[in-house]
Amino acid sequence: MKIVIALGGNALGNSPQEQKEILKDSVKPIADLIQEGHQIILAHGNGPQVGMVLNAFDKDVELPMVEANAMTQGYIGYQLQQSLQNELMNRKINKPVVSLVTQVVVDENDSAFLHPTKPIGPFLSKEDALVQEELTGHTFIEDSGRGYRRVVPSPKPVDIVEIESIKQLVEDGQIVITVGGGGIPVIKNQGLLSGIDAVIDKDFASSQLAIQVQADLLIILTAVDQIAINFNKPNQQWLTSINIEQANQFIQEGHFAPGSMLPKIEAALNFVQHNPNNKVLITSLEKASLGIQEKTGTIIRHS
Repeated sequence: MKIVIALGGNALGNSPQEQKEILKDSVKPIADLIQEGHQIILAHGNGPQVGMVLNAFDKDVELPMVEANAMTQGYIGYQLQQSLQNELMNRKINKPVVSLVTQVVVDENDSAFLHPTKPIGPFLSKEDALVQEELTGHTFIEDSGRGYRRVVPSPKPVDIVEIESIKQLVEDGQIVITVGGGGIPVIKNQGLLSGIDAVIDKDFASSQLAIQVQADLLIILTAVDQIAINFNKPNQQWLTSINIEQANQFIQEGHFAPGSMLPKIEAALNFVQHNPNNKVLITSLEKASLGIQEKTGTIIRHS
C-alpha cells in the first residue's frame, strides 16, 4: 500500500537536541510499516521549529519567513532521515531514505495573506505577547489554552514543484521525506518561481502530496488515538469511521477546534473527495499500524 504520513512538528520537541532523541523512538512505528511492506512517503510540520529559527537570529537581522521554512525543512529532514535510516539498518532492511528540499506553490491572492492564522514559535504569556506585538508589529493570539503564539499567513497549497522527482524516487523504492513544514511557499509568475512569507499547513500539503502521488492512504498523526465529537464533554463520543457527509455535518456543528482538529479534517476531506477509493486514517503515531488494520483510529471515507 502506498501511504503518505503527516508527522506533526509539535511532536518533535523544543530543540534540535531534544528532537534527535525523540526521533529515535518516533521512527520505530514508521519502520514497522515499512517492514510490513508498505510504501511510505513522509511529511512533517514545523510550527514550533520555524519560530525557534526566527528567534535564533540577531534582532537586527530580519530573517524572511520563507528562508526560515527552508532551514527547518533541512534540519528536521536531516534528523528524520538519519534516524529512520539507522532504525532500518538495525533491522537489516536495505531501503534508502532521502529528504527532498520541496517548494509548494500557493496563490498570492489567497485570502490567508490578509488574515494570518497559523501559530508558530514558543508559547508566551499574555503580557509577553503584548510586549512582542509592540516591539515587532507581529500578531499574537491565544492558542489551545496553552498561551499566546505569533500567527502568520497559511495559504492553501496549489501544486508541488518537485512532484516529478518525488514520483521517480518513490518508483525507485526510496523512502521520501518531502513537503517538510508544509513545503517552502512559492508563487509562480509567468512560469518563474519566487518565495513568499507564509507557513503552509502540513496536513493540507500532505493531502496535496497524497493526491499527486496517487497514494492509497493518507495518515494524519495527532495526539489522540481517535477523533471525537463533543470533545472533553460528558457526552464525548469517539469516532471509528465517518464519511464526507458526516464530517461536514460535524464541522457545521462546531465539533472540531479551528486551531487543532479542524484543519486535519478539512485536509482529509480534500484527499477523500478527490477519489472515491481514497481514505484517511487519523490516529496517534504509536497506533498507526493497528489503525491501518482498522482496529483503532478514525477512518474517513468517501461514503
